[in-house]
Amino acid sequence: MITQTPKFKVRLGLFVTVGLALFIIAVFLIGKQKNLFNPVFKLNAIFHNVSGLQVGSNIRFSGINVGTVDNIVIIDDSTVRVDMLIRKNVQEFIKANCEAGIGSAGIIGDRVLSVTQGSIDAPTVKDGQQIASKEPVEMDSIMASLKETADNAAVVSKQVEEITTEINTGDGTLPRLIHDKKMAQNVNQTIINLKKSARGFSENMEAAKDSFLLRGSYKRKAKAEQKVIDDALEQKAD
Repeated sequence: MITQTPKFKVRLGLFVTVGLALFIIAVFLIGKQKNLFNPVFKLNAIFHNVSGLQVGSNIRFSGINVGTVDNIVIIDDSTVRVDMLIRKNVQEFIKANCEAGIGSAGIIGDRVLSVTQGSIDAPTVKDGQQIASKEPVEMDSIMASLKETADNAAVVSKQVEEITTEINTGDGTLPRLIHDKKMAQNVNQTIINLKKSARGFSENMEAAKDSFLLRGSYKRKAKAEQKVIDDALEQKAD
């Protein structure tokens, strides 16, 4: 038989005391997490996808943790009900037309259930009431969208690179126009000549109006236009 020395009894007492303290702390933390020591009320919301939300996840209202997810129940193949336990002292601030949404505590943090603020004139939510929900955005969908955008940007970048290379090394009209100074000068001279021709044509038309042969034609046209204007004014006056 082993003799229990005073030193052994002290160690045993310390072990039991430490174990009991850890047990009490664990019960307190779990009870606080589950709101066992605070008066609570229940809400629930229906989702098609809870996106990794778990029992015990925090519920936030206005950015403050006000409760926890009590249960997650699969209703059918496309419907999941999330039961919530929320502290009673915040019930008066949660309106009946609020919405429940699933998000993250950070960029890669745990999933949380957020309750939005309803309108001021809406009634207060009741115990056991089902509130509206909005489906979460899956990270896979975001990554797929970003990948598609990156692929499109890569295609555009490649096309721009090909066009730039063609301009710098090609023999087409555009590269020659950019790099061949003589051709650029010829294009500029052509534009100048076109402007001169247009100005000369305008001057010739003005001179034609004053010529003896065309003067009568322009006068008859002017009289016809004036007659149309006079007839319109007379009809308006009547």
